Amino acid sequence: MRTPHRMDPDPHPRPHDHSEAPPDPYEELGALDDGPLDEFLGGTTEQWTEQQPEREPEWTPPVHRRGGRRRRRRFAGLPLAAKAVVSLVVLAAFVTLADRWALLYAEHKAADTLKDQLDLAAAPEVEIGGFPFLTQVADKRLDSVRVTVPDVSADRVSLAKVSATAHDIRLDADGLTSVRGAHVPRLDGDVLLSFADLNRELGASQVMFTGDGRDRVKARGILPVAGHDLRLRAEATIRRQGERGIGTQIGGIRLDIGDLATYRPGTRASDGLHLTPKASADVARETRKAKALLSVPAAVQRLGVPKAAVREALSDDGKLAELTGSPRFARQAQTLNLIDLALDNPEVLRGLGLDPDLLDALSQLTRPALADRLSLAFRLPEPKTGDMRLQYVRVEKEGIRVRLTGSGLALGSS
Repeated sequence: MRTPHRMDPDPHPRPHDHSEAPPDPYEELGALDDGPLDEFLGGTTEQWTEQQPEREPEWTPPVHRRGGRRRRRRFAGLPLAAKAVVSLVVLAAFVTLADRWALLYAEHKAADTLKDQLDLAAAPEVEIGGFPFLTQVADKRLDSVRVTVPDVSADRVSLAKVSATAHDIRLDADGLTSVRGAHVPRLDGDVLLSFADLNRELGASQVMFTGDGRDRVKARGILPVAGHDLRLRAEATIRRQGERGIGTQIGGIRLDIGDLATYRPGTRASDGLHLTPKASADVARETRKAKALLSVPAAVQRLGVPKAAVREALSDDGKLAELTGSPRFARQAQTLNLIDLALDNPEVLRGLGLDPDLLDALSQLTRPALADRLSLAFRLPEPKTGDMRLQYVRVEKEGIRVRLTGSGLALGSS
């Protein structure tokens, strides 16, 4: 690299010409024919330009599709539309939440009101239908209200469940918190009298009730009488009684004293206390029991045995076996009403293996008394306003179901 020439001071300086422009340092720098920049680049600027020609941009086909800008504008507006949709969804969620909260409040309030007005042990379940709820309140009209009341006391039994749905209810209200009453033009529902409740309340867990067709109920179990557990059998026919109640006709009542005798309450010839076929055969076979029976004149008279034959039988065991061994004697022994014999001859019954105290208790256990203990009847309370009646009664697997209807009912001050 050559060292630039150093400028020596002019020995004959000239006076300063103020009209001449001062030198441009950039022009002086450009006037240098050689310098470090040229050497660094390896040549002059022209040479570098010749060695590295400028590249032209690659050719791309023009876009001729229509609506390109329009499509870009549409996608550009998507975030705003999404925000609007999200806002609407959030607003709808809040409105729905407020409506559901108001609905729950109204259902809770109605349940407490019904509990107080109907004097129930627990608040019923209230379900208000229709959506939205707040618009119905504003219109003072509800599409439907379903009320379910468990364990309603009805005479001697409890109704397992009373469910009713009111339709087109008109409200007497000034708002959600100021409902004074309601008018129910139409109501329908059903009542369930469960067999489980009947078993607990009527049978004291010893008598079981089961369905036997569409209108019949069977009762089977144990009935304690005078210290003895007697097997109970009975049938009840279920019928509607009037417009607000159901009644039961109890029939086929039978109490078995083991394999010894059967008691049927009533006044017919087949009613009363009678020996079973097995017990009759035992009497005919056992000498002691046969003589105890033939020693009672009333029994001999009802057996239709001649007095002379009875005297021979009581004095001769062979004649006794001949008399009691006939099939006719066993059949006749079954027709004897032992309760009638017990009144005057209690010792005879002891000879047959029967407890006189039990027979005395059975004589007081009349048909009406037993029927009352097994009665499944109940009656719905009469409403203060409007009309409520039973439509039909049906026996189902789980219990007795009664369909009910109502009209013109009013709650509260309406």
